[in-house]
Amino acid sequence: MKKFGLFFLILIVNLISAQEKITLWPKGQMPNSKGLELKNEEKDGRLVQIKEPELFAFLPPKEDRKPMAVIVIPGGGYYKLTYDLNGFQIAKWFNTLGISAFVLNYRLPISPDVKQREIAPLQDVQAAIKYLRRNASQYGISSDQIGVIGTSAGGHLAASVSNITTDYTELENDWRSIPTIPNFAILVSPVIDLGEYAHVGSRKSLLGENASQEKINEYSMQNRVTDKTPPTLLIHAQNDKTVPVMNSLLYYQAMTKNKVKGALLVFPEGEHKIGITNKSELTDNWKKLCSDWLKTLFPDK
Repeated sequence: MKKFGLFFLILIVNLISAQEKITLWPKGQMPNSKGLELKNEEKDGRLVQIKEPELFAFLPPKEDRKPMAVIVIPGGGYYKLTYDLNGFQIAKWFNTLGISAFVLNYRLPISPDVKQREIAPLQDVQAAIKYLRRNASQYGISSDQIGVIGTSAGGHLAASVSNITTDYTELENDWRSIPTIPNFAILVSPVIDLGEYAHVGSRKSLLGENASQEKINEYSMQNRVTDKTPPTLLIHAQNDKTVPVMNSLLYYQAMTKNKVKGALLVFPEGEHKIGITNKSELTDNWKKLCSDWLKTLFPDK
């Protein structure tokens, strides 16, 4: 009971930091849903089930606010959400750069409410991008400077929305014309390959226990990169034993082949723990390098 209460205390404290909680789907209109009434559930400080997808807005002061915005996609192997460590904390750091950040708590593929597991998280991030583009003026941001940052499995989702052009949101009317591909992506220790170099837990959660080779190839994001893939920054540690660095190398190789603008940062240390606080001073430089890279993206804006 104490552990349960502590989790919600942490959540409430972080929600106070967020200026707004945005429900992505109108009641009864969430696609790919069986209509079950779920509750938020946690285990060891991680969300293992969510009631409904939500965006949490973290906005810098208007005087410091830049046109750029980023959707923060937490990791967790597609079976949990590290909403604080790889969500709220990253959003607060972006605010120090004058960048608005929106943390996405997306549906997990393992949710009992999901009909088609592999597209549920993608539907949520596509809807989040559409929402921000439609309401950009409300937040003082530019509709053509909206990016994504994802960590681990969140990196896979960020790469997915960067490359999968099919609109799965099922949103109608004027929503249909709003593009779903972000303007840039930052992938931190990302799951990319679901084959030889896969994080097995992420693959099983997303595609199921006995995924076909065709499905594995389809959702290995290095295979989906084209010349339309947005500028992408990849950040990884060479000694990452959870998600091998080959994931980022394969994606960057595909980017280079397709002449996609971007950069690859591989640090000797950091394991699968690159974040706001890092044990290695060298690895901690990812934040400064990321900030500098972002400044190069929209020089004429």
